[in-house]
Amino acid sequence: MWTFTSDLEEYARVAEPFLLGDPVRNTVALTVLANLRAGMPVENPRFGWWTACGEVRGAYFHTPPHPVGLADMPVEAVAPLMEALGGALHGVVGRVELTDEAQRVLGAPKQVVPERLYRLGTLAVPDVPGHGRFAVPADFPLLVSWYQAFAEEVATGGHDDVTDRVARRVAARELFVWEAGGAPVSLAGLSPEAGGVCRVGPVYTPPSCRRKGYGSAVTAYASGVGLAERCDEVVLFTDLGNPTSNAIYQSIGYRPVCDYAHVTYS
Repeated sequence: MWTFTSDLEEYARVAEPFLLGDPVRNTVALTVLANLRAGMPVENPRFGWWTACGEVRGAYFHTPPHPVGLADMPVEAVAPLMEALGGALHGVVGRVELTDEAQRVLGAPKQVVPERLYRLGTLAVPDVPGHGRFAVPADFPLLVSWYQAFAEEVATGGHDDVTDRVARRVAARELFVWEAGGAPVSLAGLSPEAGGVCRVGPVYTPPSCRRKGYGSAVTAYASGVGLAERCDEVVLFTDLGNPTSNAIYQSIGYRPVCDYAHVTYS
């Protein structure tokens, strides 16, 4: 049975203990919860949890304009959730077996982006010219343009105000750059710790600076800061349609956990 609410604290009180049972697979749900608690602006958020045999066994969240997020849940919970939310959904993201069931209920989507969740094992720092550092306010215009370019490349929709997002992340020391030749050449973000886990993303290198190892270098740098100062484990998502990025992340120590999909309907 699904229970729905727009009350963040009610959702956290009921669903957070369940989500913390697997903070790696529930990294997105827990990060969203942490960001909302920290004051991330959102209009008309909705949350819910699936109860079976008197226990919470699943959860979902929706923070428009982002797609509906499916945390861990049994496959049989997906159909009643989709039916309760109605047919006019922008998109759904979650483990692939859950999004497959959502597509069975909702019909053929406009786009499906297959993703893979990786967890960092032993960090292998690549030998790449330059150095990593925290992003600073002086980087702000460049980072906004890179965020916009990243959003256009991934083309999965549901992006919030880029200017506000970059400003919040710079202030929270969640963005890192790799600098080479006296200029920033690549960007990586690191989510706030949630359940002992931080997540790297986005990672973006402008086309003129690619194929030089900067993306792997800034990812390794952000990952190292996370492990040293913020969390017990670091994870990231990759687009399975990009074999280069998947190989790069594995080369610095990331190992596959499970597959996800980002399903878009409009």
